[in-house]
Amino acid sequence: MYRRHLFAGAAGLAASSVLPAPLLAQGSRASTLRFVPQANLTALDPIWTSAIVTQMHGYHVFDTLYGMDGQLRPRPQMAEGHEVSANGLIWRIRLRDGLRFHDGEPVRAADCAASLARWSKRDPFGQILAERVEEWRAADDRTLEIRLKRPFALLLDALAKPDANVPFIMPERLARTDANTQISEMVGSGPYRFIRAEFVSGSRVVYEKFDGYRPRNEPADGAAGGKVAHYQRIEWHILPDPATAAAALQAGEVDWIDQPLPDLIPTLQRNRNIQVDVLNPYGIMSVMRLNHLQAPFNDRAVRQAVALSVDQSEYMRSTLGNDQSVWRECRSLFPCGTPFGTENLSPLNAAPRNLDRARAALQASGYRGEKVVIINPTDFPLIGPHGQLTADRLRRIGFNIELADTDWGTVVQRRARTQPVEQGGWSIFHTFGSALAYLNPAVSSLVKGPGASGWFGWYGSPRAQELVEAWLDAPDADRQLSIANELNKLAQDDVATVPLGQFTMRTAWRRSITGHQKGSMPYPWGVRPA
Repeated sequence: MYRRHLFAGAAGLAASSVLPAPLLAQGSRASTLRFVPQANLTALDPIWTSAIVTQMHGYHVFDTLYGMDGQLRPRPQMAEGHEVSANGLIWRIRLRDGLRFHDGEPVRAADCAASLARWSKRDPFGQILAERVEEWRAADDRTLEIRLKRPFALLLDALAKPDANVPFIMPERLARTDANTQISEMVGSGPYRFIRAEFVSGSRVVYEKFDGYRPRNEPADGAAGGKVAHYQRIEWHILPDPATAAAALQAGEVDWIDQPLPDLIPTLQRNRNIQVDVLNPYGIMSVMRLNHLQAPFNDRAVRQAVALSVDQSEYMRSTLGNDQSVWRECRSLFPCGTPFGTENLSPLNAAPRNLDRARAALQASGYRGEKVVIINPTDFPLIGPHGQLTADRLRRIGFNIELADTDWGTVVQRRARTQPVEQGGWSIFHTFGSALAYLNPAVSSLVKGPGASGWFGWYGSPRAQELVEAWLDAPDADRQLSIANELNKLAQDDVATVPLGQFTMRTAWRRSITGHQKGSMPYPWGVRPA
């Protein structure tokens, strides 16, 4: 029987004082890791939002039943193991003994059932799984039982999903919260506790080692294995100015920068005390997302005019410069260099691709001058220039543009609004994510068409949904590829999402720390003093 793993094939992808004086005077330097994340943390709930910075936060606080290892295989994490009924309809997952939440309560199967039920309402892969689940239930305190309507071979791949949205486990009392409502109380069973009293959005996030955490007795391996917390305390310092962050790293005032500005990489590389490396070997995709619920982008022809205006090389250069060793154009909604990353399927990608063609397409679309609001984070160097570029190009072809410059936290909150722009809604936002988040029809939010229940932008296409189901049931790799190509083309023709290019991102840390894990985002475990 043909057996496929959801992520198979992806493993080969591709100095002045700037921090407050009290931080510099601390005597606990060796026990504190000081980290600069890619953006401010404003949304704490990693199920409610897919924002990468919130998923990073989630990996500090929460744990998962299964984790994806460095070879992209699902491995038991909170789970001790599992068994499957002969007909494939009942999965019983046994929890490891002694798991506890940060409030001291034991982790129960009921917590896991409620957590997965909530996650499955928000996550694209979770929604697919939920359609096959008859019941999430606790057989006893340590046995989670998942009863299926029909067999689902990729169930473990879903539970080990490594990127947005990660199926984190939280207490049942929190997991019972409506999936469309944010949770603010952060109680998990992960290696670090969130310190609410020291949280200052826009300035600092603090985590402390959870002494009750029981890491697996095996080496850490990606998002799986023994998640050992070597630091008593982790501090996130929000430094949105890239030069300030780089100066802090060179001065030894922080230990690790998640995403230093590419222009600053050569300077950091010349510093013998700093290591620069790529921790995400899978690559990153930049995208533009349009609001399909509201005018003018509820009109396919108007969306196509936007797609025709895009010059990917301009978008990549606006944030990453001219070094094409770190970026490439990619006209596919599945990552290039992966099994389904087929380019140039849509006639929208055919030459010529220029503003004249886009302008003519907009005029033919019947666009009536509706306001287009681009929500754009000025504090996010890998996203902000994209909003400015889009505003300029769309104005030049005839759109009525309002560029709403703001901070990333506001973008994350506002993009969840479905109302018209006159009522605080939006028309366009830009973002990026690990290739693992967009790898195939099961996991990717870029090509699915569930409409109002889907990812921000709310692309709706019954045919896209049919193709996702067909891909899951495909009997072999050739049929999978054929269906994925059809879906890829449909989503591009419909302009479900506009691809802007693909890149790798380097991170930088002081050589006084070591133990970094490869993965789709910076993990807090394993990192320790050198």
